[in-house]
Amino acid sequence: MTVDSPAIGKTALHNVRVFDGHGLTAPTTVVIDGAVIGTDADGAERVDGQGAILLPGLIDAHVHLAGTESLDQLAAHGVTTALDMTTFPPERLAALRNRLGTTDIRSAGTPIIGDGGAHVRIPGLAEHAVIHGPEQAEAMVAERAAAGSDYIKLVLEAPGDGGPDEAAAKAVVAAAHAKDLRVVAHAASLGAYTLALDAGVDIITHIPSDGQLPSEDVRRMAAERRVAAPTLVMMQGIATALGRLGFADSLASVATLHTAGVPILAGSDANTEQGVPFQPPYGDSLHRELELLVTAGLTPAEALLAATSLPAQYFGLSDRGTIAPGMRADLVLIHGDPLADIHATRAIERVWCGGIAHT
Repeated sequence: MTVDSPAIGKTALHNVRVFDGHGLTAPTTVVIDGAVIGTDADGAERVDGQGAILLPGLIDAHVHLAGTESLDQLAAHGVTTALDMTTFPPERLAALRNRLGTTDIRSAGTPIIGDGGAHVRIPGLAEHAVIHGPEQAEAMVAERAAAGSDYIKLVLEAPGDGGPDEAAAKAVVAAAHAKDLRVVAHAASLGAYTLALDAGVDIITHIPSDGQLPSEDVRRMAAERRVAAPTLVMMQGIATALGRLGFADSLASVATLHTAGVPILAGSDANTEQGVPFQPPYGDSLHRELELLVTAGLTPAEALLAATSLPAQYFGLSDRGTIAPGMRADLVLIHGDPLADIHATRAIERVWCGGIAHT
């Protein structure tokens, strides 16, 4: 790659092929003008992409942040937006927002959980997060909205396993929707998945490992326009760590959802939480998630959409996810063709976060 005529604030990427959501364009020029994609290359630093492929910045639809170092780890792997599912207290989360030149975040802040299940063992979480009945839902959602949560995370378990009951779950969803907040539900078992559907959540994260999703749940996911973020890399890691069978069922369920037309989002569940049986590494694990989605039956182009325009669409991020004038200049330059081999997403040459080259 050659660089000439440096200028401040504007970069023209020449001779790059752009992933446009369907395929790759002919070699073209993409202008980074400040924090957004522009149209006028006059006065820009010229970068010769030498025919490399330019992707929209990747979006990980499920992470658990662990300080500013996790942002830089994500950015180094081309993940320019991270959708965080648990960070508390609010002041810890606030310190991770709006940092220039690295991964941008949205977050659920403090999740809402029941008084049983694995999540109560996360240090310090239970005292802030447990809901005991539907009468608490409105106040808990209001508290999270006031603290800046971008959506609500609701941790569900199979009935009787210590998660919020159906009445409490429905009350949380109603309170969140009244404030125009999406609800993301943790549902890693068949019972929890059905409960998430009954409660009316918007996005269901994880995929059951205790059997394949029943056809009725798949039908409802499609008919009711729910969205799935299966975190296959996490489900595989847990199955391996605990010596469980069932990952084949997880893959089969994702394939069935995809065939039914359910939107699939790429999420890694990257974390460093104590007591969690598997910790997917930040950034690298999203590439593994893309590979597993292809194994489950998505085409490489569909897998890329699951990490770009689809999470942007379903989380209301209208300024990113595609490469077009006026969009946020989150970009990843790679070598190799990911539409021929999804592993090529790992061959990263350069990353821009909001127009700033990540170093």
